[in-house]
Amino acid sequence: MITRMSELFLRTLRDDPADAEVPSHKLLIRAGYVRPIGPGLYSWLPLGLRVLRKIEGIVRAEMNGIGGQEILFPALLPRAPYETTNRWTEYGDNVFRLQDRRKNDYLLGPTHEELFTLTVKGEYSSYKDFPVLLYQIQTKYRDEARPRAGILRGREFVMKDSYSFDIDEDGLKTAYHAHREAYQRIFGRLGVKYVIVSAVSGAMGGSASEEFLAESPIGEDTFVRCLESGYAANVEAVITAVPEARPIDGLPAAVVHDTPDTPTIATLVDWANATLPGTTTAADTLKNVLLKVREPGGDWELLAIGIPGDREVDDKRLGAALEPAEYALLDDADFAANPFLVKGYIGPKGLQANGVRYLVDPRVVDGTAWITGADELGKHVVGLVAGRDFTPDGTIEAAEVRDGDPSPDGAGVLTSARGIEIGHIFQLGRKYTDAFAADVLGEDGKPVRLTMGSYGIGVSRLVAVIAEQHHDELGLRWPASVSPFDAHVVIANKDTAARAGAGELAAELDRLGLEVLLDDRTASPGVKFKDAELLGVPWIVVVGRGWSDGVVELRNRFTGETREIAVDGASAEISTLLRG
Repeated sequence: MITRMSELFLRTLRDDPADAEVPSHKLLIRAGYVRPIGPGLYSWLPLGLRVLRKIEGIVRAEMNGIGGQEILFPALLPRAPYETTNRWTEYGDNVFRLQDRRKNDYLLGPTHEELFTLTVKGEYSSYKDFPVLLYQIQTKYRDEARPRAGILRGREFVMKDSYSFDIDEDGLKTAYHAHREAYQRIFGRLGVKYVIVSAVSGAMGGSASEEFLAESPIGEDTFVRCLESGYAANVEAVITAVPEARPIDGLPAAVVHDTPDTPTIATLVDWANATLPGTTTAADTLKNVLLKVREPGGDWELLAIGIPGDREVDDKRLGAALEPAEYALLDDADFAANPFLVKGYIGPKGLQANGVRYLVDPRVVDGTAWITGADELGKHVVGLVAGRDFTPDGTIEAAEVRDGDPSPDGAGVLTSARGIEIGHIFQLGRKYTDAFAADVLGEDGKPVRLTMGSYGIGVSRLVAVIAEQHHDELGLRWPASVSPFDAHVVIANKDTAARAGAGELAAELDRLGLEVLLDDRTASPGVKFKDAELLGVPWIVVVGRGWSDGVVELRNRFTGETREIAVDGASAEISTLLRG
């Protein structure tokens, strides 16, 4: 069926929305694909919905291709399953909670591991029923504190989430790699430039975890890679290259010095270079950062983190390392309640003497000597040796990762880039099947605990991601696989014969199986061309002044290339070009 712009529910905008920050947000609203109705909430208008459905179709085809079976759960979910896995509490303020008229608790589903596990447990009881791969394409809800960038980070979004159930680890690995390959085919068909990076599992739990990140300067995720080896990881998942421990014997004793007015690393380094022999850099100092940490349902406790003074704490790495605990920097009231903490002069000895858990950066190995706080105002200790003068309670990956850092695989150095998460795959293992005792009878007649994989794709987010990667100064440029239409026929001539001929050409293209948008409005050619460029259909057929000479013009929205095509046989030639 031909879609006529004179009848299409569409209004394009000439100006960018005032609150739009990124290109996809601006263009999807200006081109009439979506409309905002509240913070982080968007309506899908006809054009946007067509793109969304095209993406869903590609995802569905590839999931079916690896043996997935589609089901659909409710978005409104009862509290009990999430209580069983402790995620009712762990999710904190990130979920929408509500009560029915009988005061029963519910949430709007942010994810569905619990329901998938319970469903499989309820239906199957023998090893003969496995492996099982189920998936859904469904709306999810998360109470984002700061929804931004349009549909890239909203409170309501469409996801594909699939779950594999197997009776052993080999089955899980097979399902995991099948998804990994299917995701590569999906993103290839969508025309998305992406990178696969090692990741952390976070609240999902499990062991092996990889993210698919669409490369984009506006991405919220920072990842690093080693160009020499191909190593790539989200910054949260980077494992610091640990130096060898150093000999302790023969190192000089630690000495406390008066260091007035040195509460910062910079002032401490200045003092050291003016007082001590040799050259001191910030990397020779040990910075101690104080937090308060609370496990779900627990009480606040003090936690100190020691990192080289030339580094800052990376909030995302810290959050991933402490998951699922929440944390906050100490405020003035906290310092007042713990007078042994002397701001700017905190050291390992005072922390451990007062029972504060002390975790250090992996670079703080035995035998390394540091300049750090002496737990007294205006005093620092020089030559405090790890493994001799203090022994931390463990290590933590919380320091920033920087360009030029050694790659964990030892093959070169790291460089950083930005990306948007579009997919995430996990080898969950038995976290959820343990919680619900999801057992089946094995081949030997004994119970076998099922093992799970979890695999997500941000379907609605992909609309924005594709728009981010495929646009220019004129508007959107959709890849053919997701474009709302195959061809956009523009009538740029008021001649009656040309208008009739354009209608016939559109009808012929439709009969050949192409999806056609026909701009039959009475607007000026300039307005029509601007709209065509903004809407981003990859092929624009112009029926204009050349009609009387027996030609139409075919424009490639991606390359800008134009060619004239004879009216006789135009539909067949255009169809061949578009399908080729």
